[in-house]
Amino acid sequence: MDFNIQDLPLQGAKLISPFYIQDERGYFQKNYEKDIFEQWDLCTDIYESFESSSKCGVIRGLHFQTLKPQSKIVRVIRGTVRDVIVDLRKDSETFGKYIDVILSDKNHLSLWVPKGFAHGFEVLSEEAITSYICIGKYLKSYDSGIRWNDKELNIKWETKYPIVSDRDSRLMSFREYKENYNESW
Repeated sequence: MDFNIQDLPLQGAKLISPFYIQDERGYFQKNYEKDIFEQWDLCTDIYESFESSSKCGVIRGLHFQTLKPQSKIVRVIRGTVRDVIVDLRKDSETFGKYIDVILSDKNHLSLWVPKGFAHGFEVLSEEAITSYICIGKYLKSYDSGIRWNDKELNIKWETKYPIVSDRDSRLMSFREYKENYNESW
């Protein structure tokens, strides 16, 4: 049951192609194996798991957790999303850069989002169900984020009519993050 794990242009981020087989009965997919993740220096101390359902045009994020950061494995159970991560590590060569990856129920890919990254996505299909396996506990008091449409980050979202929560609309700018946070991820 092999995994294919590949490095992405932002150091520490990985694209994971899990073991997957399909036949007349349906499919079988293995999303996680502790030994393999440890070989890739990916933290294996899974704390909790979340799932979200979102309709077409929804943009969630860009979220991160201060002081008690989380890493996460993100995958799509149904539908298609454009998943975006932003490097927030001030000592990184790719600080302030982002990458995007299409995750879907067709390509079966997962994204490893390490500590020190903001994470968000936009839904490209009619509906998307997204799964998050988190390393570290979600703590509301440390929950934070950067606005999805920050001008400095200049993320090229595809949707013409974004559906964004009030909370996500009020997140800080990337400039505010740079001026006010000095995280040591």
